[in-house]
Amino acid sequence: MSAEASKRHQWQWENATAGAAAGFATVAVMHPLDVVRTRFQVNDGRVSHLPSYKNTAHAVFTIARSEGLRGLYAGFLPGVLGSTISWGLYFFFYDKAKQRYARNREGKLSPGLHLASAAEAGGLVSLCTNPVWLVKTRLQLQTPLHQTRPYSGIYDAFRTIMREEGFSALYRGIVPGLFLLFIMPQQVSHGAIQFTAYEELRKVIVDFKSERSTVHNQNPDKLLNSVDYAVLGATSKLAAILLTYPFQVMRARLQQRPSGDGVPRYMDTWHVVKETARFEGIRGYYRGITANLLKNAPASSITFIVYENVLKLLKPTTRND
Repeated sequence: MSAEASKRHQWQWENATAGAAAGFATVAVMHPLDVVRTRFQVNDGRVSHLPSYKNTAHAVFTIARSEGLRGLYAGFLPGVLGSTISWGLYFFFYDKAKQRYARNREGKLSPGLHLASAAEAGGLVSLCTNPVWLVKTRLQLQTPLHQTRPYSGIYDAFRTIMREEGFSALYRGIVPGLFLLFIMPQQVSHGAIQFTAYEELRKVIVDFKSERSTVHNQNPDKLLNSVDYAVLGATSKLAAILLTYPFQVMRARLQQRPSGDGVPRYMDTWHVVKETARFEGIRGYYRGITANLLKNAPASSITFIVYENVLKLLKPTTRND
C-alpha cells in the first residue's frame, strides 16, 4: 500500500465524524421547513385530516400558531438521529468506494466513478436508515386534526408500527428512497448527482484558484474557504433537487400512517404514480418544492461548510499521530 493510500485509509474515521457533525447541524437549523415540505407533499386534496396551507410562509405561521414550537419540530429526534447516522455512514461508504475505485487509476476518478461511488454509498445508507425516515415522516404528519391515536414519541412509533403493521411496514417507501439515494441526498440528503456535481465543480474552482495562486503545488484544501463550500453545496444540491423531487413526494406518500381501518392510502410506488397523475397531474409530483428549495439550498451549504471544516480540523491530528 502506497503512503498516499495509507493516509487515505487512516482518514476514514474523520470522514465519518465530519459527516455526522454536518448532518446534525443541517437538521438542527432547517427542520421546520422539512416539516412544511412533508405536509405539502402528502396533501393531495382528498383527505380531511390534513390541514391546507396557502404557501410556505403561511404554513410556518399556521403551524407555529396552532401547534407551537413542538409542531415546527415534529419528528426532530428521528430527523437528527437519521441525519447524523446517514451522513456519517454516507461519507464513510463514499470515501471507501472512491478509494477502491482509485487503486488502479493513480488516484484519479472520472465523473462516472464518482457517480458509482455515490450510488453505492446511497444504497447502503438507505437500507440502514429507512425505518428512521418513516417514523420521522409520520411524526411530522401528526396534527390536531389527526384521526388516530398519535404516537407519543420515536419509541412509541416504532413499537406501534411493529405491532399494528409488522416489520415490513418499516420499509415502506424504500423503492423511491433507493432512487433518491442513488441519485441525490434525501431529507438529510446524500446522493450521486449532488456529489458528482460537487466533486466536478470543486475541481474547477481548485484549478482556477491554483492558476491564480503564486504558491505552486499548494494543498487543494487550503485553496478553498467556507464561501466556496457554501456555493458548491448549494449549486450541486439544486441540480439534484430539480431532477429528483417526484421521488421524494412518492416516498412521503407511501410512508403515511394507514387510516383507522389499517388500509394504507397508497399500496405501492406504482399506485402513487397512477393516483397522483390521475387526480393532480404533473403538479402533484412537485408539491412542497418551494419549501424544499428554501430548506435544502442553504442546508446543503451548511452541510458542506461543516463537513469540510471539521475534516480540516481532524486531518492535522492524524498527521501528528
